[in-house]
Amino acid sequence: MFLTTYRTVRCKMNTPTHMIIGGALWAWRDKPGTLVAALAGGFAPDLSMLVMVLYATRIVGLSEHEVFGTLYFSDNWQRLFAIDHSFAVWSVLLLAALLMRRSMFIAFSGAGLTHAAVDFLTHHSDARQQFWPFTDWVFRSPISYWDPLFWGNVVAPFEALVVVALTALILRRMSDWRQRFLTVLVALVYLAPIALTGGFHGLHGNG
Repeated sequence: MFLTTYRTVRCKMNTPTHMIIGGALWAWRDKPGTLVAALAGGFAPDLSMLVMVLYATRIVGLSEHEVFGTLYFSDNWQRLFAIDHSFAVWSVLLLAALLMRRSMFIAFSGAGLTHAAVDFLTHHSDARQQFWPFTDWVFRSPISYWDPLFWGNVVAPFEALVVVALTALILRRMSDWRQRFLTVLVALVYLAPIALTGGFHGLHGNG
């Protein structure tokens, strides 16, 4: 179960990467709680996928190949992904947060919107309907974070560099050891498999 969970949180674009990007962009030094909020916001759009993948593999007993090769692209799954990756949904949340002037809510919704934006730019064959509820149109980026047919072999090492650089930035910005520990832990979920397997997608849900 641990390996399935580990592989799931690293896919579509690697979830820890989104969390680190969210933390770097939306956490403030003088408001420590915003780091946790931003990390949570970076994770939130992928929560439904994590739950459904674990349910399909651990409860129903489907293989990861069936899940990521078939179920992921089914209408029901894509409909849910359209909602939790919707620019409209996250923009409304961010606007509400700004109007209420709640720093943690701003960090959470801002990181969620950033997650959606990064996915928009780095998904091709596995892109989502991110303009829900206005249209079902899907933008298929010419760049994929994992598919070598669409520059995945270039984007993957670049992503690793981004994670390392932004992790260092957050560590420099935050002085509390608990925040630093949490940041390193999130980064290691992405970086550890690279060190262990010598590849960027050795534990990737797409193989």
